Amino acid sequence: MVASSKLAMLESPEPKGLVPFTKESLELMKQRIAKKHNEEHEDDSEPNIDLEVGRVLSFAYGSLSPELMSVPLEDVDPYYNKNTFMVLNKNRTIFRFNATSTCCTLSPFNSIRRTLIKVLVHPFFRLFILISVLTDCIFMTKNNFVDWITILENTLLGIYTLEILVKLIARGIWAGPFSFFGDPWNWLDFSVTLFEFIMRSLPGSSSILVTARTLRILKIIPLCQGVKSFVGKLSNDCWKRLGGAIALTLLFLSVFSLMGMGLFMGNLKHKCLRWPQESDNGTLYNRTANPYYSREMENYYYLEGERDALLCGKRTDASQCPEGYICLKAGRNPDYGYTNFDNFGWAFLALFRLMTQDYPEALYHQILYASGKIYMVFFVVVSFWFAFYMASLFLGILAVAHGEEKQERAERAKKMQPNDQQNLKELQEGKAAAQNKTTQIEMKKRSSTSVSTTVDMLDDATLRHKEGVKEAGKTCPLCWYKFAKTFLIWNCSPCWLKLKDFVHKIIMDPFTDLALVICIILNILFLALEHYPMNEETNHLLGIGNLVFIGIFTAEMIFKIVAMNPYGYFHAGWNIFDSIVVFLGLAEIFLMATEGLAIVRLFRMLRIFKLGKYWPTFTKLMWTLNHSLVALKNVIILLFMFIFFSAVLGLKVFSGSYEHCVCKVDEDCQLPRWHMHDFFHSFLVVFRILCGEWIETLWECLEVASQITCIPFYIMVILIGNLLILYLFVALVSSFSAYQSAAIEESNEAKNVRLAMARIKEGINYVILRLSCKKANVLKETVDNVHDLYVQETISDNTLSALSNTQEFPRDKEKSSGSEQNTLTEKESQSLIPSPTLSETVPIASGESDLENLDNKDLRSRSADGSSKEKIKPSSSSECSTVDIAISEEEMVYEREKPKHPPNGNGRRSSPGQISRENKKRKMWQNIRKTCCKIVENSWFKCFIGLVTLLSTGALAFEDIYINQRKTIKILLEYADMIFTYIFILEMLLKWMAYGFKAYFTNAWHRLDFMVVIVFCLSLIGKSREDLRPLTSTKFLRALRVLSQFERMKVVVRALIKTTLPTVSVFLVCLLIWLVFSIMGVQLFAGKFYECIDPTSGERFPVSEVQNKSQCESLLFNESMPWENAEMNFDNVGNGFLSLLQVATFNGWISIMNSAVDSIAISLQPNFEDNIYMYCYFISFIIYGLFLPLSMLIGAIVANFNKLKLKNKLQGFIFGMVTSQIFNIIILVLIFAYALTLMIESDNGSQQMKIASFWITIIFALLYTGEFLLKLISFRCYYFTIGWNIFDFMVVIFSLTGIVLHVMTDYLISPALTQLILLSRTVHVLRLGKGPKVFHDLLLPLMFSLPALLNLGLLIFLVMFVYAIFGMYNFAYLKKELGINDVSNFETFGSSMLCIFQVTIFAGWDGMLSTIFHSKWSDCDPDKINPGTQIRGDCGNPYVGIAYFVSYIFISWLIIVNMYIVVVMEFFKIVSKKKAKTLSEDDFRKFFQVWERFDPDKTQYIDSSKLSDFAAALPQPLLMAKPNKGQLIAMDLPMAVGDRIHCLDILLALTRRVLGTEERMEKVLSEIETGFVLANPFKVTYEPITTTLKRKQESASATIIQRAYKSYRWRQNVNKTPDIHMIDDDGDVKAAKEEKHVGKAEGKSTI
Repeated sequence: MVASSKLAMLESPEPKGLVPFTKESLELMKQRIAKKHNEEHEDDSEPNIDLEVGRVLSFAYGSLSPELMSVPLEDVDPYYNKNTFMVLNKNRTIFRFNATSTCCTLSPFNSIRRTLIKVLVHPFFRLFILISVLTDCIFMTKNNFVDWITILENTLLGIYTLEILVKLIARGIWAGPFSFFGDPWNWLDFSVTLFEFIMRSLPGSSSILVTARTLRILKIIPLCQGVKSFVGKLSNDCWKRLGGAIALTLLFLSVFSLMGMGLFMGNLKHKCLRWPQESDNGTLYNRTANPYYSREMENYYYLEGERDALLCGKRTDASQCPEGYICLKAGRNPDYGYTNFDNFGWAFLALFRLMTQDYPEALYHQILYASGKIYMVFFVVVSFWFAFYMASLFLGILAVAHGEEKQERAERAKKMQPNDQQNLKELQEGKAAAQNKTTQIEMKKRSSTSVSTTVDMLDDATLRHKEGVKEAGKTCPLCWYKFAKTFLIWNCSPCWLKLKDFVHKIIMDPFTDLALVICIILNILFLALEHYPMNEETNHLLGIGNLVFIGIFTAEMIFKIVAMNPYGYFHAGWNIFDSIVVFLGLAEIFLMATEGLAIVRLFRMLRIFKLGKYWPTFTKLMWTLNHSLVALKNVIILLFMFIFFSAVLGLKVFSGSYEHCVCKVDEDCQLPRWHMHDFFHSFLVVFRILCGEWIETLWECLEVASQITCIPFYIMVILIGNLLILYLFVALVSSFSAYQSAAIEESNEAKNVRLAMARIKEGINYVILRLSCKKANVLKETVDNVHDLYVQETISDNTLSALSNTQEFPRDKEKSSGSEQNTLTEKESQSLIPSPTLSETVPIASGESDLENLDNKDLRSRSADGSSKEKIKPSSSSECSTVDIAISEEEMVYEREKPKHPPNGNGRRSSPGQISRENKKRKMWQNIRKTCCKIVENSWFKCFIGLVTLLSTGALAFEDIYINQRKTIKILLEYADMIFTYIFILEMLLKWMAYGFKAYFTNAWHRLDFMVVIVFCLSLIGKSREDLRPLTSTKFLRALRVLSQFERMKVVVRALIKTTLPTVSVFLVCLLIWLVFSIMGVQLFAGKFYECIDPTSGERFPVSEVQNKSQCESLLFNESMPWENAEMNFDNVGNGFLSLLQVATFNGWISIMNSAVDSIAISLQPNFEDNIYMYCYFISFIIYGLFLPLSMLIGAIVANFNKLKLKNKLQGFIFGMVTSQIFNIIILVLIFAYALTLMIESDNGSQQMKIASFWITIIFALLYTGEFLLKLISFRCYYFTIGWNIFDFMVVIFSLTGIVLHVMTDYLISPALTQLILLSRTVHVLRLGKGPKVFHDLLLPLMFSLPALLNLGLLIFLVMFVYAIFGMYNFAYLKKELGINDVSNFETFGSSMLCIFQVTIFAGWDGMLSTIFHSKWSDCDPDKINPGTQIRGDCGNPYVGIAYFVSYIFISWLIIVNMYIVVVMEFFKIVSKKKAKTLSEDDFRKFFQVWERFDPDKTQYIDSSKLSDFAAALPQPLLMAKPNKGQLIAMDLPMAVGDRIHCLDILLALTRRVLGTEERMEKVLSEIETGFVLANPFKVTYEPITTTLKRKQESASATIIQRAYKSYRWRQNVNKTPDIHMIDDDGDVKAAKEEKHVGKAEGKSTI
């Protein structure tokens, strides 16, 4: 924004040296302060960012001598050098203190204060306080306190008190911004310490004290200067930017909450009740002895495994109760009663849950069960589009904030003072010179032979690892070089040097690096082959392979050490990594037999990263990641500190609640998996909240604790935590978007691999060339003998007829043998595609020529005999030119060629009669193709094909499981399929005739159409024969034809391909990281997820009953399910990838983690949290396997995205009233007042409350009706020309109709519907000029990106459609369990789309996949008879299910990521436009709003005397602040009679002033003028008689003339002495008149 201008202002003058702060300095400072108070103008200087507190002072200000260390110095920043002094410690860190002695502050020269200042600024003091705080943090995580903990607490309290006293004396109490209480962090320290002293004196306040002490964790922030600065920027900048976004979010959430109340209030209490009831008293049903845990009533209907009763509804599309049950409203709401829309608070919580997409599938399943499937539209709008826009909004704001911060930091680095740079350079050169001198001394001592050989090797190693040497180029002691010379540089004997040279040639050879790459890939393959169960042979083979690879990598390390010497070898980072891998591999061999150390096998994963040395993309990404993490260290520290603080706070606040009230959430009164009773579990809860899953833990928290503590805690964690995560994510994406520009040289290893591959390719080509040399020569001769083709264009029919009779064939340039020609002709005859020598050229519209056909238009022009000829490339089979329908008969294209089969074999030319017959056939063939081309290029034909495509696609939605019950529809669909097939076949044949085979099949969209035609044919064949019935399942591919028929779809697909394909290498890097975690999962959990299940209860047997697999199989009643494995497991790498995908999408990840932390060993029964620290594996994957790779991939996509618009008095009074700002404010107040009245409603409200609410609705409906009437009187028929007025009119009509119908019928229309209609007027807040401007600014990016979002939305809808149809064909008869139920299933198109929508937002797809996994007899029935169809069974196909869900998740994620990028990029565009000189429609609107105040009669003119006030009243950027008369005169504005100026002239002049005088700006000014004239066609205008500049010149000239005349008269009067008295008498009168006249003239011309 204005970063550059600020930095220019912040530049300080020439740096002065460091000067001690003395009493004279203090006196001068007081004088400056007094002088400042006497001056009227304000000081507009700003502090220098490089001289902020906590920064290191630049060397440009001189060296720091010991006598200037830790003593008061004069401040080097002029901004602060008014009442402060500066202190530097030995690290040159800047500290500032107030110099004034007020509020009990000691003088800067007081010995006590100076001593404590030295203590305060000493680095050891800050380190001591930091260690104390960290010690306190460690003991805060403990619940079980030992006896000596009290002593430690008292000691820490004493340390904190001492720190406060030191700061109070050193800084002063309240003497300015650098005093003790001038820093907010000191307020926090003082408050916590004082509160601790108070609470220690009060009995029974230990819990409050412990909670308050957690705030001491925040002391880490001021102790880390970088973190403190970032917190300041975050609070001052980001929160200000986010204020409008948060307000807009709250507005939308409130409106949607009120809509939810109107639609679903009380619906979630409808349950299925057994009728007649078995017990009339309705006793509570309690299965356990737990007094807290009880079902509501024993007569409710419960689904198996569900905690809450089955919901039902009155609508036909809602859930219906089973036989013997009726639907009644009774009991409490689901999820402990916290999920409902019964009042505004709970409705707001439910909408916030939908916006954050936390367990949304459960909520809308509940609503659809209770209210009906039609309300799915509400959830699609809220949980997809609204959530998407809000996320884009916050991402865009944070991206802009981070971008401006980066720009400011870069500009500040550019403006670094030259002296500072020179000093730093000299310092670095001094260090480097010392090191080089020492090295040279050591090297000179060697023999000449030794030097030549060793230096060459060292130089080679240095060049190979230049970057590593630069980073490691620090000054080392001389003893290190002596040690390196003696032990690390091996030059023993000439024999050794020859051996070294030989090994160097081998190990540095390109083919050696290629062999090592192959070994690494084979090692990865061996690691991925491990699985469970694995036989002994495979296990032995993998073990031998592991030893072989360890040996290879060890040999590589040894050879490189021999070739490069240890000194050169360990200078390179990759070599150090390789050595670590080797040592860990050798350690694994020695520790393999040691029990309990099998975890060392995990270090094998490091070998996979050896591949990065040979992979430039991997190296660049890791380099970018490293530098990004270093630059973002403050954000990372703050994020982890906040997580730690939240975990400790949750532990202290909720630990006792979980201990005493656990029976409310668990039947067995055992702590659940997710609780906050200890620190580790509290940390896990906070981490889960930050992952987006918070609602389930919030329910349990509300049960065991209170709303007063739970809700604020969760809001704090969600808002602050997600803000930090989003900021970090945006920063990483910004860094990775520029990874390709990273200044990293390709390693020699990577170059060697490329060189080896190039040599291999060259060798293969050479061998092939040598083997096929003769054949190639024969082919070349054959091609050279192919006759040249010529194209000749004609203009008239006469020329066309003349050409048909007077053709002349070109002569042969070379002769070819008959055998060669026969061979070529034979090949051509066998091909379906016409030979280039036999093809014809026909007209084709350019619209069908895509990028793939550019070669078909590459023509070379030739000129002969005055006719234009073009030679066509021999590779073309069907060359076409654009057709103009109007003159199509007059434009023909011909080809000429020699006959390929001479009758006598000597190339003799054909007779004229043969040529004429051939021409007639050719002309007939051309006419046929030309007619076909006209047909396929006709717009009506294209519209017809598009309509047929849509109909054929829509017909797929009717083929659900009930199609056999609808005989008529089934017959119509069968005939429609046949008609569609014939139409598409006919279209394909016409295009074949028009374009030719090559032109058709080289177009990707035509190939897609051809594939769809094949699908149509296969589906028809499948219907004709029973054994080919599976072919009908390919019909879902018919919908893909929509892509080729609509240009918007083509544009989107091309854009996705262009942004996705270049990121393949980055995607492979991310896949490699996932492979590492998958192999780690196999090593940790393979075979350990098996468990013994009780078939009666479905629960796992406790370890006390069953301890292992053998005991489980010995149970008599458990024969059917002896030992079950979890559906998601890590038994092999494939299953590991699928499990990690569920963890990455946070679907089903809880059950996977539960299985992992319960696992013990293979064939052992899992136990509850026996292996609890396995949570760390999943936390690591979410950070390093999800967050960072996601940033890499999206950053790469963003990088490619960036590479790729007459009245009576009463009417006039009413018009002025309804258009006034006050009237608009009154209407907005009424709108929000009505919304507030709806917020106080609840489902349990009394009858009086409902009556009052109904009357309030009537009152507001009448008020809105009154507004409508007033505006109608004011605007008359023009009222309906404004869209917002039409919207208000519809609201009034529908609300009055609803009220009348409710009063008349009392049941037809619900009052809630009328309330929602009136509530819809809250959208007026978003109206331009009516609501807050910040809302308008936040909605602008959405408006500008709507076209692109619409295209992407259409594409994602098409993808959803295709996958929904595929699901109907493959998963329609699945057993209803887990994720498949009455609402979410694949039986019908609507239900299938509902399932796909869930997968789109990554919600609940794990349950659907689990149902598809049930393919065994124990889980499903493959012979189950499905009524109405011949398909049997309710089992699924796991492999099809995996491919189905994984592919859809990837495709939909890719489209949604591009949607986010579109909106975020609009934020950057808008910000860049604001930085540039530009004007918007809003600026012009504000201009005319100000004009109305100065021109109330709407004459379009104002007096020139008002121009200065008018220009000063305008908002930015048109504002011209006073004094502005000179600038206005210089504009040379035209003036009409009466010194009046027209508004258009003023607007054009101000616009020209803002935009400049460039050529493109003149076009903008012309458009403004034209628009104004068209808007005011009948306005009377006046010809200008002068301009402001001319009038000023005239006034100045008149003044000069008058003064000269007065001077002349005065001289005349002096000379006439006899008439002195008469002149005096008359002269006074005349002079008075003249002065009066001059005053009038000057007044008139004043502006």
